[in-house]
This record gives sequence, structure tokens and C-alpha cells, in this order.
Amino acid sequence: MTSAITLAEALAAGPVVLDGGMSNQLESAGHDLSDELWSARLLAERPEAITEAHLAYYEAGADVAITSSYQATFEGFAGRGIGPERAAELLTLSVELARAAARRAQTERPLWVAASVGPYGAMLADGSEYRGRYGLSVDALERFHRPRLEVLAAAGPDVLALETVPDADEARALLRAVRGLGVPVWLSYSVAGDRTRAGQPLEEAFALAADADEVIAVGVNCCAPQDVDAAIGTAARTTGKPVVAYPNSGESWNARTRTWQGRPTFTPARLHTWRDTGARLIGGCCRVGPESIAGIARTLRG
Repeated sequence: MTSAITLAEALAAGPVVLDGGMSNQLESAGHDLSDELWSARLLAERPEAITEAHLAYYEAGADVAITSSYQATFEGFAGRGIGPERAAELLTLSVELARAAARRAQTERPLWVAASVGPYGAMLADGSEYRGRYGLSVDALERFHRPRLEVLAAAGPDVLALETVPDADEARALLRAVRGLGVPVWLSYSVAGDRTRAGQPLEEAFALAADADEVIAVGVNCCAPQDVDAAIGTAARTTGKPVVAYPNSGESWNARTRTWQGRPTFTPARLHTWRDTGARLIGGCCRVGPESIAGIARTLRG
């Protein structure tokens, strides 16, 4: 069921479970995502597959579904011959599909929808979201993000997920772009060790969100599980806000071959440390599937 309380209110009461990776769930169902639009391509071609992916996570125990709009941009759709009107419809559809899954979920738990807003590098589809430093100004990045943020906000999600942000400059642009939209946000960096992917100290990066009223949580995602531990403490200490944490499985992405390599290191054993140091939104990103989310839900709910 959809929720009568806000996500911010829920975070004040205790941990909330996020879903896992959209792409791996779609691939496990047999869908080919070897496309520059990635999972966003299925918004146009197989929307029912996206609803099923969301439903699998809700029924595994997730309280929040993150929409399939991570790589959905006006520019990216234009490259496939999709005009701005249809692109706006597909962005809106991403929220509607998650809502449809929430209505179908066989649970009495409150459920929420987070509209995914990926970084500029996601549109480039060349691994830039793991580097940042695109050579664009903060103003230019704000102009890029604002139009789709307006469309996603108008679709009525519970929160905007500003996720996998590799660069404090892009975070600054995103925080400017969400002003006045009337929808709360979380800000989540992709990190390596104690720095953003672009190399800025995390304390400085998190501090950008400390006084942003729109931000209800700040943290990290799409990183190695071992990088989460210290980042949570830094985020909580720097901002005083609830922390969001949803790392990858621990495998690494090869942008050249577009494949995951290595062995998973994500385990529910880490969850107690994350929760005790300030994490309130906890889930998984790439290569973390419904089985792992079910484990997270069992652990966090005792």
C-alpha cells in the first residue's frame, strides 16, 4: 500500500529498507540492457517488466522503490529519436510504474517511491559517473538537471533520489536545481575511500547538504560495501541528517566491456554497524537483488 506518513517521518522512527539494483533484476528476467539508455529503454518498450521488478523488491521487504529514471534524460532520449513530449511522458511513467507495483504488493507496510535522478555522466553512458569532472560549470549542470527534475517532481514521487553523484560540483548544481519543486530529496554520492569519485573530501561534499531544507537524507551509493562504514559517520557528523546507504555488491564495473567483475562482498553482517552509526535508509545498488534485500529487511526488523 502507499503510505499515509512521509518518508521523513518514517526515518525519524527507525531504519527504512531500500530496494536493490534495477538493472540486475531486469537482466535476471531475461531483458537485454546493453544499450546506452540502459534500463530506461524498457520504459518505452517493456514497461510491465519494470513494474514486475519493483514488485519483486517490495515483496522481498523493501519499503522504498527507486524508479527506472536513472539514465532517463531528454538528451539521452533525443539521441534515440524520442522527442521532448514523449520523453516527459516516459519520465512520468517511471513514477507511475513504481506506484502501480506498490498497489499490487501484498503487504500492509507503508511503501514509498523515490524518483531516481542520475548524474550527468549517466547520460554519457561511458562510465563518467564514476569519475565526475565533466568540464561543465555548475550553472551548465543545473540547466541540464532542472527540466527532468521538474517533470519527475510533477509526477508525485515521495522523494527525489539524487544518486550516484560523483562530484561535489554536480551536487551543488543539483541542490540548486531542486529548489522550489516542493518534493524532498536525498543526496547520495558515489565514493572511493574517503573521497568522492572526483577526489573531493567527503566532509566537504556532505557539508553542501547540511543547510538544504529539501534534503531529508544524505549518504552514499553505488560504491564498495567497505567504503560505506566511514562515510556514514562522516555524513551524520557533518550534516546532522539521517544517512542513506546502498552500496553495490562489491564487484567492480568495467566500462569498456560493460560487465561486472570480481566477487561480491556485500553481507547483512555490516548492517548493524551502518545502523548504529546513523544510517536510516539502507538497501543495495548494482548487483544486489531481492534475496539480499530480504536479508536486509529481516536483519533491520529484528
